[in-house]
Amino acid sequence: MDRKKIDLTISCYGKTKDEKYDVVILPWGAIEPHNFHLPYLTDCILPHDIAVDAAQLARERAGIHCMVMPPVPFGAHNPGQRDLPFCIHTRQITRQYILEDIAASLYNQGIRRLVILGGHGGNDFKGMIRDLYIDYPDFLILATNWFEIISGKDFFEAEIDDHAGESETSVMMYYHPELVKLSEAGYGEVKNFAIPSLNKKIAWTPRHWDKASTDSGIGNPRKASVEKGRDYAHAIVEKLADLFIDITKHKLY
Repeated sequence: MDRKKIDLTISCYGKTKDEKYDVVILPWGAIEPHNFHLPYLTDCILPHDIAVDAAQLARERAGIHCMVMPPVPFGAHNPGQRDLPFCIHTRQITRQYILEDIAASLYNQGIRRLVILGGHGGNDFKGMIRDLYIDYPDFLILATNWFEIISGKDFFEAEIDDHAGESETSVMMYYHPELVKLSEAGYGEVKNFAIPSLNKKIAWTPRHWDKASTDSGIGNPRKASVEKGRDYAHAIVEKLADLFIDITKHKLY
């Protein structure tokens, strides 16, 4: 099929003007270091590419018309991260305004289903979506993170695999091997809190990234492979395609 009908980063008005879209997917990531071997925009690249594959699969299987938006690169970061070169932290209210403007534009154009596909664990959209339902009660807005759709335990070996680790590196190797410099990677060693209750997750506070990690990564990426990334990405794409089909074929209640 013509990818320009599902991927707005390469599309044009001539490809979209006569299409009626069932679902819009909004990849949302961040700008931040990913150890020494992955691009700053990893959290934008991966949800975008996964979304495009899922949109294509939903169209092939069920005729569902999806459009994948360009990824939003503005994310929230922990203390110590925004001190690293070119790590851009945006406040919650900034991201809320961005989402509100995107939702208002799409709603005005007749879109009634929006899926936010996150690539950055520091972002949270639940409160924003609740607020949007006040203004757009008939606009179905969902949010998910690609890396939380399926557990990586059956695909990867590393016990700690949080940021620029084995799973994220593997999926990037599958989609963009030319962007991965695994030989340059740090070991992603992590230093836990000195407060035992925080390590037991009895309460939460953000990690100070400059103290938790020496290379900005958390999790050793050295067992990453193209094959692992392919298998994991394919499993996620299957689930996402099902989601796009389900929300088009069924009402919420």
